[in-house]
Amino acid sequence: MASTTTEQASEGASGGMMPQLDFSTFPNQIFWLLVTLVILYVLLSRVALPRIGGVLAQRKGSITADLRAADEAKQKAVDAERAYNDALARARSEAGKIVAEAKADIQKDLAAETVKADAEIAVKVAQAATALDEIRAGAADAIAIVAKDTAAELVSALGGKAETAAITAAVTARLKG
Repeated sequence: MASTTTEQASEGASGGMMPQLDFSTFPNQIFWLLVTLVILYVLLSRVALPRIGGVLAQRKGSITADLRAADEAKQKAVDAERAYNDALARARSEAGKIVAEAKADIQKDLAAETVKADAEIAVKVAQAATALDEIRAGAADAIAIVAKDTAAELVSALGGKAETAAITAAVTARLKG
């Protein structure tokens, strides 16, 4: 029971308050608060903040390096695109020249073949004209012979005497126009 009395006496002296709120312990609490804050400040300023600053600097450096590398890659891509477009333009120009040369060669060959074909056609036309002239001459002679024979037969059929010289002269005069 003695301990109960001691507890009641200490409760009566502190007035039933929490020890943190007891004004008699404030100077001691403030002292330890300041000591704790100084230790935390020293730990943060000497250990934690330099490490955090180092990590931030490292991140900033890697981000800067990555941005620089991205800019270089972008410039390389722009240069590659420009080189591609230049090569494409040169290839199109070269293809146009090749097509123009091929057309010119085809035109030359076509012109040569046309001249050759025209010459062959002219020879065949001349041969055909000669053959036609021969046929016309042969036809005129055949017509004259048939006309003379027919006239002689008609004169004989009508009861006359067919004189060959008179019939030949009459047929020749009529064929001449």
